[in-house]
Amino acid sequence: MKTKNIILTLCILVLFSAKAQNDLVKTPEPKVGLVLSGGGAKGLAHIGVLKVIDSLGIKVDYVAGTSMGAVIGSLYASGYSGKQLDSIFKTVDFDAIINDNLPRASTAFDERANTEKYLVKLPFNNFKVKLPSALSKGYNTYSLLLKLTLHVNKIENFSELPIPFFCLATNIETGKQVVLDSGNLTQAVMASSALPSLFQPVNINGNLLIDGGVVNNYPVDELRAKGIDIIIGVDVQHGLASRDQLTSAPEVLIQINNFRTINDMKFKVNKTDIYLKPDIDNFNVVSFNEGSKIIEAGKNEALSKLSALNVLQTNSNPLLLKPKQIDSLIINTITVKGNEKYTRAYVLGKLKLKNEEKISYDDFKKGINNLVATNNFDAFEYQLKSTKDKEGYDLLANLKETQVNTFIKFGLHYDDLYKSAALVNLTKKQLLFKNDVALLDVILGDNVRYNFEYLIDKGFYWSIGINSRYNQFNKNVNAQLLLDDNQIATTGINKIDVKLRDQTNQFYLQTLFRRDFSFSIGGEHKRLEVKSETIFGNNSTDDFFFENTDYLSVFGNLKLDTYDNKYFPKKGVYFNGDLHTYLYASNFNEVFEDFSIAKADMGYAFSVSDKFAFNLQTSGGFKMGSNSTRTLDFALGGYGNNFINNFIPFVGYDFISLTGNSFVKASFIADFEVYKKHHITAEGNWANIDDNIFETGEWLTLPDYRGYALGYGIDSFLGPIQAKYSFSPEEKQSVWFFNIGFWF
Repeated sequence: MKTKNIILTLCILVLFSAKAQNDLVKTPEPKVGLVLSGGGAKGLAHIGVLKVIDSLGIKVDYVAGTSMGAVIGSLYASGYSGKQLDSIFKTVDFDAIINDNLPRASTAFDERANTEKYLVKLPFNNFKVKLPSALSKGYNTYSLLLKLTLHVNKIENFSELPIPFFCLATNIETGKQVVLDSGNLTQAVMASSALPSLFQPVNINGNLLIDGGVVNNYPVDELRAKGIDIIIGVDVQHGLASRDQLTSAPEVLIQINNFRTINDMKFKVNKTDIYLKPDIDNFNVVSFNEGSKIIEAGKNEALSKLSALNVLQTNSNPLLLKPKQIDSLIINTITVKGNEKYTRAYVLGKLKLKNEEKISYDDFKKGINNLVATNNFDAFEYQLKSTKDKEGYDLLANLKETQVNTFIKFGLHYDDLYKSAALVNLTKKQLLFKNDVALLDVILGDNVRYNFEYLIDKGFYWSIGINSRYNQFNKNVNAQLLLDDNQIATTGINKIDVKLRDQTNQFYLQTLFRRDFSFSIGGEHKRLEVKSETIFGNNSTDDFFFENTDYLSVFGNLKLDTYDNKYFPKKGVYFNGDLHTYLYASNFNEVFEDFSIAKADMGYAFSVSDKFAFNLQTSGGFKMGSNSTRTLDFALGGYGNNFINNFIPFVGYDFISLTGNSFVKASFIADFEVYKKHHITAEGNWANIDDNIFETGEWLTLPDYRGYALGYGIDSFLGPIQAKYSFSPEEKQSVWFFNIGFWF
């Protein structure tokens, strides 16, 4: 029995020894590398390929990418699966990313009106127009990538990522390629994808870097040098376009760059073991709105090479992390460099950050947007570094203050009241003080106008402002705005063709309660002229003046504005309350007596879906004191924004059709966004307007006037382009309204 046990033990030892020897000589699994080329929106095809790779259980040992390939590759290397990337990119607003669009709330309260009327803005220095280095500074892109990669923030050597990674950029000064394999991952990816003229260059360690695709759009050699055995390559680069497709300057420039990349690919394809070329010729570098189709094309291309990819399947499970989205941050320390004109307190005030404070990532991003929206900085580079031996991050911010404080801006507009208009603006910051701004609008066209504003901005303290504007238009208006009942009865006139000229000058003090809430008090001089050539026939060559008066008044204004969009709001509230007390009038108004005019309007916008929004509005006003002056009474009718004096829009009626010294109005607007930035609107408004309706109780009765409108609007780069068909049951006739461009 003892002998048998010894023999059995020896046999087991021999078997284990043989197995160990087999394990030692077993062929190691080949290292698989993935190279992803640049191609703008076409790079979304990489996601479709990754979904197939994940479904097959292929373990990727190294990822290399350029431009959009660097964006997708870095996220995959950070632990995201192809399926996760598909979900992420389907929710990204690429228009906002590329154009660096900031939420309206990020713009300072006083600057919103000025930023929402200009089509083009150009820096102006030493009597020369200076074109910007790029269309976008990339802040929105950086913020998105930072949030998505914050879970690997502690890793500075990219070879230590869940999947080792590197990307390529181009040194704009030397024209040489730069391999980025360490440092700030978000910054490296931004540099690799900084398409010239679209995104500004990225400064890394003193080097100005741009899109790596300029010199190497498919880094297969660099990936092979990492000891990779089998390379899967995804090529989403452009082919050469035909003469029929070369219809613009950008397309010609892309074609010139493609000469080199296409020639390089003749050699690089042979260096790729599994070469994938998705069928995406019908798309271009900005076809982000067709992202789902591009992703599907990538998936189909990978499935067509299924036999080759199946060989790479392994028994071991590939490393797939589940990156945790960071919803809140603890900012332990804040370091600010590069600020000279603007104090640290100013920067932190815009960021709304304090040391050792926990905030949501959304609030952190809002703070970044607030600072960027000042347009006082050419660059704002920031990093979040994990604090050693402590939970949270240290914020390292490097500012580059803009040296240009003068700008020329342009705008275009057409509406039914002021007709065609071209706007030329000159804006000067730091004219007399570090925190002031002066701007002059000159409006040329059918009705020449101007607007001058000067503000010493002290934010939540009392700011000091001066405003001067001049408006004019010709219009057939309701005679009740100019004549009393006896004059109307005597002449039988219902409408009068008049020329209105209004110059208003204000001095005011203003303070902010919060970012969206302002209170102003001040004094006003108004020069009002209303005349007609036709009221008493054509026998006289002299104009007849209804009004030619200088008024002096004091005023107070309270305004709240949280609308997310001025013209097509989907959420937010609006309130504007104003009280003017008129104390003096020149001799033309011989029967003048003191009077006050109070008015307010408010709105509430909300959405019931991504496409459907509603806007509820109500407004009212009344006169207190003497009724000797009628030209400043309320006048309802027309459609538009930025009306002067007490003119109130009211669809269904032409401009200045309904008049009185008091009114109430309610309106309801339904807005359906049929597809991106294209809106169908349906609205109704109801009003009572007459003299002293709050005394007679008429303001509580059923509305005397109703109007309804159906419109189509485009939220274009020119501003809103709108056409509205309106109808009033009382008038039993329709009125069309048109406008093109931002209102000014």
